[in-house]
Amino acid sequence: MVPQPQPCVEHQKAVTIRNDVNLKKESLKLEPDPDCPGRFLVSFTFDATVSGRITVIFFAKESEECVLTATKEDVLPPITMDFEVGLGQKFKQPSGTGIDFSLFEEAELFKAAEADVYPLAVKAEAAGAPPSGGDGEEAESLGSKNAQITQAVYEKDKGEVKIRVVKQILWVNETRYELQEIYGIGNSVDGDDDSADDANDPGKECVICLSEPRDTTVLPCRHMCMCSGCAKVLRFQTNRCPICRQPVERLLEIKVHGNSGSGNNTEQGGTGEQE
Repeated sequence: MVPQPQPCVEHQKAVTIRNDVNLKKESLKLEPDPDCPGRFLVSFTFDATVSGRITVIFFAKESEECVLTATKEDVLPPITMDFEVGLGQKFKQPSGTGIDFSLFEEAELFKAAEADVYPLAVKAEAAGAPPSGGDGEEAESLGSKNAQITQAVYEKDKGEVKIRVVKQILWVNETRYELQEIYGIGNSVDGDDDSADDANDPGKECVICLSEPRDTTVLPCRHMCMCSGCAKVLRFQTNRCPICRQPVERLLEIKVHGNSGSGNNTEQGGTGEQE
């Protein structure tokens, strides 16, 4: 029996989309309000290459064009803060405005996001965006031409309420992109360092040829594990990821130019899936 040829996998090149404001999702957390026992304040760190504003929206519903509406504004109004250019900036919700979880049913707080309503959303808008809530519009509806949106849910861990980020979205030039993590891209970014430790690190080379730097990501599993040369050959031979053996739908070539510190391009740490 003649073996059937493997289906050809599509090979694409990534396009860089600049993200002017980047919330570091691992830093998003709740802190006790020192002035109001029983209440908790949202805090996080972020990088900004332009000035702009950040808005924290509770029980936020997303509608068209990434407009967020606070569905419980009477209890938890949105919190807005302007910011300037800078890396590693910290946002902390003002004391006295924190959330009191005892006011809500657990089923309401800890259920999975439904109907595009998230218990917590943070919108970071770049300067130059049109002002939110213009004449005739409600102030809780926040729209923007260029923004990053972080949507999160609450979880209870050993009696302690924590935040878990569900997704991050970029809204750039009236196009919505959902950010996805890429496994192994950190090694490629660090690969520009010529130190002896980096030279001996086998995690930076293509898993096929073991010599060229990794620059191609397998989708949908998101393993950055091959160089573009090997990927172009491999796509005619197999449709399985070399790392996890899951079926491959697409190959995405990503040129990483090193980490500038801000991490504000979607190629640094994630890829934007256009919707």
